[in-house]
Amino acid sequence: MTDTEYPRHWVADVLASDGGVVHLRPIVPADADALVEFHNGLSERTRYLRYFGPTPTLPPREVVRMTTVDYKNRAAFLALLGDEIIAMGVYEGLAADGKPESAEVAFVVADHHQGRGLGPILLEHLAGAAAEHGFTRFEAEVLSENPNMVAVFRDAGYQVSRAFDGSTVHVEFLIDPSEALTSVRNARERASEARSIANLLHPQSIAVIGASTDTKKVGNVLLANIIAGGFTGPVFPVNGPGAPVDEPEPEEHVSKFAAPTQRRPVREPRPAPPSVRGIRSYPSVRAIPDPVDLAVVAVPAAGMDDVLSDCLAKGVRTLVVVSAGFGESGEAGLESERRLAERVRAHGMRLVGPNALGVINADLDIGLNATLAPRVPGPGRVGFFCQSGALGIAILDTAAHRGLGLSTFVSAGNRADVSGNDVLQYWDTDESTDVVLLYLESFGNPRKFSRIARRVAESKPIVAIKSGRGAMTQSRAARTREAGRDDAIAHMVLGQAGVIQVETLTELFDCGAILAYQPLPAGPRTAIIGNSSVIASLAANTARASGLDVVAMVDLGPAVTQPDLSAAVAVAMNDESVDAVIVVFVPPVAVDAADYAHGLMEAVRPADGGDVPSKPVVTTFLAVEGVPPGLSRSGPDGMPVRGSIPSYSTPERAANALAHAWKYSAWRSRPPSQVRTFEGAAAEDARSFVREAMADGPRELTRVESARVLAYFGINVVPFREVRTMQEASAAAREFGFPVAVKATSKSWVGRVDREGARLDLPDATSVLTAFAELQALTGDTVLHVQKMAPKGLGTSISVTDNASFGPLLSFGLSGRLFDVLGDRGYRAVPLTEADARELVVEPQAAMLLEAGPVDDAVDTEHLVDLLLRVSALVDAVPEIRSVRCDPVLASADGIAVLGAWMRVGPVPTLADTGPRRLG
Repeated sequence: MTDTEYPRHWVADVLASDGGVVHLRPIVPADADALVEFHNGLSERTRYLRYFGPTPTLPPREVVRMTTVDYKNRAAFLALLGDEIIAMGVYEGLAADGKPESAEVAFVVADHHQGRGLGPILLEHLAGAAAEHGFTRFEAEVLSENPNMVAVFRDAGYQVSRAFDGSTVHVEFLIDPSEALTSVRNARERASEARSIANLLHPQSIAVIGASTDTKKVGNVLLANIIAGGFTGPVFPVNGPGAPVDEPEPEEHVSKFAAPTQRRPVREPRPAPPSVRGIRSYPSVRAIPDPVDLAVVAVPAAGMDDVLSDCLAKGVRTLVVVSAGFGESGEAGLESERRLAERVRAHGMRLVGPNALGVINADLDIGLNATLAPRVPGPGRVGFFCQSGALGIAILDTAAHRGLGLSTFVSAGNRADVSGNDVLQYWDTDESTDVVLLYLESFGNPRKFSRIARRVAESKPIVAIKSGRGAMTQSRAARTREAGRDDAIAHMVLGQAGVIQVETLTELFDCGAILAYQPLPAGPRTAIIGNSSVIASLAANTARASGLDVVAMVDLGPAVTQPDLSAAVAVAMNDESVDAVIVVFVPPVAVDAADYAHGLMEAVRPADGGDVPSKPVVTTFLAVEGVPPGLSRSGPDGMPVRGSIPSYSTPERAANALAHAWKYSAWRSRPPSQVRTFEGAAAEDARSFVREAMADGPRELTRVESARVLAYFGINVVPFREVRTMQEASAAAREFGFPVAVKATSKSWVGRVDREGARLDLPDATSVLTAFAELQALTGDTVLHVQKMAPKGLGTSISVTDNASFGPLLSFGLSGRLFDVLGDRGYRAVPLTEADARELVVEPQAAMLLEAGPVDDAVDTEHLVDLLLRVSALVDAVPEIRSVRCDPVLASADGIAVLGAWMRVGPVPTLADTGPRRLG
């Protein structure tokens, strides 16, 4: 087998526990010299523990054996940093020992990379590769004096059995994914991704590569902002001969956020200046005498190779690249961007950008402002992620104007590496962030986003804005109707994950303000208190339309006094029948606003003397936008803190923000709901059948094959037989017992209510033979189905499709072309919890027919919920199932009957959130 024939999908970039990137790929014969060098670099102790003896050198025969594998019965993975091997893992089948389902596994990690979690990572990827070839169990022999190796197996989430034999320990464990194993993997992924972003946002030192003495250049602006932001560590300007400071920069070097410069003829580059902005500069990162954690890069793409090599030698962890001219400029730029990301990861680093605005950590102990933004907000407890750099400038300016403090900010630009998923993992663990705001243009790994967002939203609100109609999808050429449908799907799926969805930047900041400064409402009951009946009515109308319950409206008149306003608010705050308060205060004449603000703050103060009200309060105080000084509780840095009362310029915006807070509060207070597991489900049998069925490539399964796969998870299609002759039709009918149905099988006839593709309630053999002859003549189908008649019921439809934005989506609606054309279906991302399934059943507008439809009694929805959960569990366990459709599913008071099922199988898309952990 040649070097190019190993399974390409086994190649992966992964994160070590310290947040650094490691490249994994299968071994090839050309790795022989590097493997020998790796072995020679191991300490005597490490070699002894791995090979059970000194083994100072690897014999040539062993080198050949280790580097020549078949990627089936024997496979090996290398962990690489640049061109250096830093770890190796191998499995070998034990069929010769009478254990065809078992393989022996072993791995070794270079001494100076031990403790980075590379063992569990290698184990995950070896297990994934082995499972593809039918192995279900790993075994290992470990020296009893090497307890750390046994701990690697156990801590990876496997249920390990051990047997002691003198000086060795024999270890065995099943490698099939389990709930416990998945939980451990996700926890490790969360920790490593959060650590990688912490490396980005908590640097001890920064190098500005491409720093310039010209104040109009990008590098100069970056350096100036880092200094002005009060960064607490050392800053090192880098401007070597490869990045001249006095000449016009190439277009790919110049960020689109910088001021334009006049081009002049390019002369030979001058030597680097001794200092930039009064700080000593260096010709390269390698020349800096002190450690460097973060490199902010503004150099031409042509100079990136030298930059990356220097950063690797220096031990830089993260790069922020602000240079434009990459993926946003066309196919050539996109290819350059891909190469940049590959080189950065190969060098063990993370990349923000290219074409990024930069990053901020407003913590006064860090003081990081590595952006091109001319104005940034002060410290706060809101994390903000966006892709667009130009929009990022407007975001930061708006936040500063409103007094909304940020904890951290990341503008990922073209998002070649670091994505919103990575930053969400960080914010999930960041004690300085209470609220997350996202401006999303697309998803890198949508299913992973849904999984992470659901976990984060359990404790921290996430507010997301779509950047235009259809922006949650990856297809920009979608037609208007398709974009509208995809937006509706995005709304349902993100709502499933608890994400608050808004339409405009204004609405995004409106929600951010109430969530950052006020408690969540315990219910929808809202009191509106104000000095204008007209403005209060506007608030009430919006509140009711948005799902709030207006239980009180108090009009105090335009000439309200400060004591009267305070007293009315205090009454509402102490009223147990009120969950939230909207205060409208826009007097017709000038008044001393400070007195009213002070009175309002005192009125909302809780009885225990704390600073945060017991229920949320929003206001249109003098139509001011943001947090007016009198309504602000200031922290040590002078920025508003929790307990401040946000003000909105219109009552509609105030009511809308409160409504979003209530909907999120209701989602978060739902009873805990888990993904149901089904005892007796034969997941491994289903996987084996599907993988064998797609041995020759993707295909659509037959109705018989589809029914068999569903049966592995307890989903029984009403019995049917494929028949080709009258004799077969008659025999099948007698086997089932009358009445039966005879049906066409071609797609143009199945499920068409406007065509007579089925003959139902056939009472005897004569009617079956007549129906068979008529349908063959009418449809031209050579194969028909004879099926046992099912009880009457309401026709419903369940399907799973592979969505470009969210991976596998399970949908539910009523059966029939009319409902399909209208798009009256509900959608949820797989896997479903029980709460998801119950919500999905009532999602379609036509779901009211389940209560009062053409059947005599209301449908027993518990059977539909069970079916939805079983289909979800099947697709989650067998990701090679690319689509499923159960249609029609007759639902009645007595249960359900699945009359037909179709299934398509094929390889799992690379963006699916399945398999061993990997970046991307």
